Amino acid sequence: MSAETVTVTDNPDAQRFEAVIDGHTAFAEYRLIKGAIMFTHTEVPQALGGRGIGSALVKAGLKAARERELKVMPVCPFFSAYFGKHPEERDLLHPSYRIALGL
Repeated sequence: MSAETVTVTDNPDAQRFEAVIDGHTAFAEYRLIKGAIMFTHTEVPQALGGRGIGSALVKAGLKAARERELKVMPVCPFFSAYFGKHPEERDLLHPSYRIALGL
């Protein structure tokens, strides 16, 4: 399983992106703010760890932000770390988070 093969859906009522695999739900919580999306927490059950599911959640969240023309505020450490490893996505960062991440 890779990040590209994981099906992630947006659950706007719960304000999170979700992936249900083998009876487990992994998710990335968010809050919409005017012109931005703040990712607050990402959780991947231990049984699903190391399978690229966290990365799939991040990619789905960033894709949605790009489509909706929202800047990203990565409060969640997992999202912050992703930006550190993927400079090609940094154009999505909210200006205040560019400074906070030292970018």
